[in-house]
Amino acid sequence: MDEVMKDTIPIAGLKVYCEYVLNGKPPILLIHGFVSSTYTFHRLIPLLKKNFSVIAIDLPGFGRSEKSKTFIYSFENYANFVSGCIDYFDLEGVTLVGHSMGGQIALYTAKRFPTKITKLILVCSSGYLKPAKKAHIYCSYIPFFRLAVERYIRRKDVKKSLENVFYNQSLINEEMMEEFARPLSEKDFYVSLIRLLRYREGDLSSKELREIAVPTLIVWGEEDKVVPLAIGKRLVEDLPNAKLITYEKTGHLVTEERTDELYRHILSYTS
Repeated sequence: MDEVMKDTIPIAGLKVYCEYVLNGKPPILLIHGFVSSTYTFHRLIPLLKKNFSVIAIDLPGFGRSEKSKTFIYSFENYANFVSGCIDYFDLEGVTLVGHSMGGQIALYTAKRFPTKITKLILVCSSGYLKPAKKAHIYCSYIPFFRLAVERYIRRKDVKKSLENVFYNQSLINEEMMEEFARPLSEKDFYVSLIRLLRYREGDLSSKELREIAVPTLIVWGEEDKVVPLAIGKRLVEDLPNAKLITYEKTGHLVTEERTDELYRHILSYTS
């Protein structure tokens, strides 16, 4: 059985945490969302490795990856980073899977590097968000703003945050809460969040989305409270080669609530 390797690798001058299985099968690269990590896919990876070479990365600033104080946390730069991952592992014909904010990064990557991506799978993808307001960007330069952000986030209850992304809240367990709480103890994590606020240029516009010809499967939970299904319906209209499927009684974290169904849909779409 293919073993999942867990390692820190150098990409774009950063130390990046990665979980991967290289078995000679078609490659699939997994991108998590905001304030998340490869843990998003911990139930999906054991299934995918039966049919794919699997690469899951903690984006710079998140999970176990480096929280750089110099990295430009823009979607365009994240797309460059994903391209660097593809080059690092010498992949061809990649299926790119993005959850939430990771979906928007996947779209930026497909737009910027279309020849590297064979198919896109967007799971409850971010969509149509505007850049940060100028007042917030200005605040990001103020000394001690990091402390204010840290206090605000630390006050939030991890369990309540997870309840917001699940329809079936009985799936929430101690291991999950520990994984999502892990970066909150790292001071540089808050520096990364501030730099993301500063440099985040906003989601792709309808006009830009219409330029992405990569075949795209859009997957959504009908009870998603974080990114509502209306966003998925709009994306399927704007992307020229897209299909939308939805799951009833499912929230934002589809990878946890509908692991088996999602695996089967990925498999049928990429076959």
